[in-house]
Amino acid sequence: MLGKKEVDEFDRSGDLNTFIGKGTYFEGTVKVQSSIRVDGQIKGRITTSDTLIVGKEGEVDGEVSAKNAIIGGKVRGKIHATGRVMLEAQSLFQGELQTAKLVINEGAFFDGVCSMGQGDGKSAFKDGEGAKSLLGAPQKSMPMPQKR
Repeated sequence: MLGKKEVDEFDRSGDLNTFIGKGTYFEGTVKVQSSIRVDGQIKGRITTSDTLIVGKEGEVDGEVSAKNAIIGGKVRGKIHATGRVMLEAQSLFQGELQTAKLVINEGAFFDGVCSMGQGDGKSAFKDGEGAKSLLGAPQKSMPMPQKR
């Protein structure tokens, strides 16, 4: 429709009412029902039903379970996101990532393993059918050009 802006799933995230500020170090488990922003350091586990935002100076070392994750700083460990993970320029991710959608911006550093599917641990393909359809498909040979 004219004049109607398409809404990105990040725009629909809930209120940001949990904030770990710069200079703050937290060790343990954080569980929140809304979005959380980390500009300090967290070592442990973060569980949110919404979005995790790691600012440019933020660091997370541990396990994350979230709907979405926007990484601008450093994350080492595991991320399980049912929605989307975005690695912004200059961010660093090391570890295991499981998500439905992944965006890696130029300048981001990714060192790890990514498993993509529907975000629920299941592949979007059944029993490796994606690999079979690409690799196992019969190839049509093209005729060689004739020299004249």
